[in-house]
Amino acid sequence: MSRAERLLALIQCLRRHRQPVSGQNLATELGISLRTLYRDIASLQAQGASIDGEPGVGYVLRPGFMLPPLMFSEEELEALLLGSRWVAERADARLGAAARNAIARIGAVLPVDLRDALDSDSLFIAGAPKIAAGDAELATIRQLIRSEHKMQMAYRDETGRDSNRVVWPFALAFFESVRMVVAWCELRQAFRHFRTDRIVTLTPIAQRYPKRRAALMKAWREEEAIHRAQCEAEAAAAVASLPDEDEAAA
Repeated sequence: MSRAERLLALIQCLRRHRQPVSGQNLATELGISLRTLYRDIASLQAQGASIDGEPGVGYVLRPGFMLPPLMFSEEELEALLLGSRWVAERADARLGAAARNAIARIGAVLPVDLRDALDSDSLFIAGAPKIAAGDAELATIRQLIRSEHKMQMAYRDETGRDSNRVVWPFALAFFESVRMVVAWCELRQAFRHFRTDRIVTLTPIAQRYPKRRAALMKAWREEEAIHRAQCEAEAAAAVASLPDEDEAAA
């Protein structure tokens, strides 16, 4: 990599470590010699980077140092481009427009030699079946998630049965052809997953739910992990109960 890319990678590496990290670990992660690392750290410090530490002790980047605007590597730009194209094709209309605007804004301030990467057609999203309905509701749901507010909805399940729910939405999942709201359901007093195309009506409630979104997410992930572990244990027990080939032949 070029020296500029190497210095950028060093800054990014230091940002990932909140505690002091040894020079040897940094050099190994970057694939450079320890001598080159010390030279690069000195160069960054001369440019104003608040890097504290010394050889044998470790280094840490203090908050406040800003890189020149949008210094991305080519692979980082490709990741941004591919991700934005996926969002533009798979997310709701407003989020897709935001993704296209973000890439246009990035391209407007990139150096000329990197700007061409945004016009590359070598990375694209393959066509997919038409995404399920629910586009109109997604912007409202995302706003409710950000503000941690409840919502009331009329929901129709896979059997066609209707129910009225008050839920606490805290996550939104985008699959290839389905969007799913993850929420705490007051009716069931449990976490539930709701397909957006089965939401008949949706009404925001001007009331915050009593728990923080991060706490709900943590509890949901723990419950999902327990459920997966139980399923794996049941599957392993079922396999263990099967006769081996010799017993089956007998």
